[in-house]
Amino acid sequence: MRNNINSCGPRKTEKNETYHAIHKLPPGDSPYVRAKYFQLVEKDPEAAIVLFWKAINTGDRVDSALKDMAVVMKQQNRAEEAIEAIKSFRDRCSKNAQESLDNVLIDLYKKCGNIDDEIELLKQKLRIIGQGEAFNGKPTKTARSHGRKFQVTVKQETSRILGNLGWAYMQQTNYTAAEAVYRKAQQIDPDANKACNLCTCLVKQERYTEARSILENVLQGELSGSDDPKLKNRSVELLKELENLIKSSVSDSSASSGISLEDAFIGGLDQLMNSWNPVRSKRLPIFEEIISYRDQLAC
Repeated sequence: MRNNINSCGPRKTEKNETYHAIHKLPPGDSPYVRAKYFQLVEKDPEAAIVLFWKAINTGDRVDSALKDMAVVMKQQNRAEEAIEAIKSFRDRCSKNAQESLDNVLIDLYKKCGNIDDEIELLKQKLRIIGQGEAFNGKPTKTARSHGRKFQVTVKQETSRILGNLGWAYMQQTNYTAAEAVYRKAQQIDPDANKACNLCTCLVKQERYTEARSILENVLQGELSGSDDPKLKNRSVELLKELENLIKSSVSDSSASSGISLEDAFIGGLDQLMNSWNPVRSKRLPIFEEIISYRDQLAC
């Protein structure tokens, strides 16, 4: 029988510290701790959500409670509810929690298919980087992946966000905009996955020669991640598609008709890249030109 929602934890014969360590639970018996218990031990997401709400309303570890509740809601196909929860209660969270809440929101927007909102939030994150406010002004931050800690630089974070932005544009079939941001992402921190996406953007614009040149860099192992088996298979499939398209194509259209749409955006990225020199100011005049072009970039 499962424990009552208002109480949880080890039996009296167990040592609290050992119990919490085994189940990776925070110490104590507050609403947030009980929520984590039902999430991680009892595997009861609905009970966990109720207790996360209680934690938020009572001011118990609100930063973690709101983020964890949104993640559980997403797993329960309640993404829209999670979005509203973050928007309504993020003002109760600390400044340090805002970046992680943005990251959760981006995942939720993807889940709901809210591409316009996803694009706007990604551009907002880029503007924050451009203003020198990312990572609370520090050059790196500590990230976690599969239980492993590692350092992420501002350059790497910028390239990652640009990659996500390019993917969002691809979902809108705006391949010229996607191409522009993928090219900048590759200049900052190139990898094989973004190269394949850039190749797809060029294929969609019938610019097969350019696409093949980029794909060859992946196939020759010149980019980070080129040795990943899934990317290798994807690259081979893209090459087959390209060869068939080239054979059936009368001419390769190498002119891009839409890159000018991104001129202001690209100009802002150029300024950001130039700012990564030994001498830099505290506040960088980056991405300010984007604002006046917001509607164009999102179309």
